[in-house]
Amino acid sequence: MRWIVGLGNPGSTYASTRHNAGFMVIDELARRFNTDVTAQKFKALTGEAKVGDVKVALLKPMTYMNLSGESLRAFMDFYKAKPEDLIVAYDDLDTEVGRIRLRYQGSPGGHNGIKSIIQHLGTQTFNRVRVGISRPEPGWAISDYVLSGFAKSEKEPLQRSIEEACDAIEYALTHTFEQTMAKYNAKG
Repeated sequence: MRWIVGLGNPGSTYASTRHNAGFMVIDELARRFNTDVTAQKFKALTGEAKVGDVKVALLKPMTYMNLSGESLRAFMDFYKAKPEDLIVAYDDLDTEVGRIRLRYQGSPGGHNGIKSIIQHLGTQTFNRVRVGISRPEPGWAISDYVLSGFAKSEKEPLQRSIEEACDAIEYALTHTFEQTMAKYNAKG
């Protein structure tokens, strides 16, 4: 089984914020896979789908960003899931809106959700799809910026990057992550 996790914060207050780009990816995958991500398990909203021959679990941790790893650990322990079968989608300040970047390992780079996952999984090696949210203008506090909504001019590039993130994740279900990175990072 492959497990795909989108990072974000629960509740309508945060639904359209930059920090919820990972949730947006999961919502689009659920639409594509014709499934719901509504079951409450593992401190997350979850859903399952069959994509070709691959069983896929979709998760949206409901722990708030800084504790995302708790949800992943609970899922991993219950299903004996492996980190190499995991793909995490999340927002990235260092990638501009409208672009995605894929990685399979590395430090959290200041992202508290990724920091929590690394702590709870005990490894920095897991597949990641970073959805660009761009850096704020000088004077913005990062914490305020990531909890703000997207500008009207960013809506179309954001939607393109969500769709491209989903395309990359679907491709990764039948290809190695190295092949997926080669294909989708090259588009930049």
